[in-house]
Amino acid sequence: ESGKWLQIVSSFAKSLIIGFFYFYKKYLQKIFLYGNIFNKKGIIKMEKVILITGASRGIGREIAEKLAQKGYQVIANYNKSEEKAQELKKEYSNIDIYKADVSKRQEVQGMVKYIIDKYKKIDVLINNAGISISGLFTEATDEEWNKIINNNLYSVFCTTQEVLSNMIMRKKGCIINISSIWGLVGSSCETIYSVAKAGVDGMTKSLAKELGPSNIRVNSIAPGIIDTDMNANYTVEEIEEIKEEIPLERIGKKTDISKCVEWLIDDEYTTGQIISINGGWVII
Repeated sequence: ESGKWLQIVSSFAKSLIIGFFYFYKKYLQKIFLYGNIFNKKGIIKMEKVILITGASRGIGREIAEKLAQKGYQVIANYNKSEEKAQELKKEYSNIDIYKADVSKRQEVQGMVKYIIDKYKKIDVLINNAGISISGLFTEATDEEWNKIINNNLYSVFCTTQEVLSNMIMRKKGCIINISSIWGLVGSSCETIYSVAKAGVDGMTKSLAKELGPSNIRVNSIAPGIIDTDMNANYTVEEIEEIKEEIPLERIGKKTDISKCVEWLIDDEYTTGQIISINGGWVII
């Protein structure tokens, strides 16, 4: 009889403790012990600090949200989309935001200094920021060339260079460059964009060899056509025509890219690779 009562009391005490924890969790978060363990969604934080450029919209935003949901400390860089960046910060306590034009060295230096001062390290850099301008090559201007090259290629050079000193010192790091299928095969009427993305892939391969001895992995993800604002200029008819050319018969989703990013972060032996996620549209 006494054993039965002991079991009842034990079960009641356990339920009381669990109920207390969940009811008061939002208050416990404010205490330093728990504030460093849980984010707003109750996910246990992990130790990695991740910088994502161009993270307020599109693929970058999807990556930021998925990595935050895994508990990583994410720094979401943005330049113009202030409102969307603030939405990210409001939703996830483990997403910090920083405004910087990554095509400008001084602003990148300020951003990296902020992260190192606050979080002491950068474990993963995801170079995602980029722009696209379509048009005939014969009509392209010097201004368009400089704008596309600076935003898509120089930004990767600049941000990577500024982050590397911390990674090399710690002999640990992961760099993921978001490239494009057009960097592999070229695109009519997007020549400058194709040149910039091909440059990113070349940098990826070279840095993988150079940084391997420092235990820093460097890879590119080269998406095909993905359902984002950048491809909003395609008509419904054009999208259907493209689908007919893709063996998997659909355009890519942002989650197709974020899943690959998650894998590359967890992996320990893949480097120097250009991983093209395009549904079989281009197989090389």
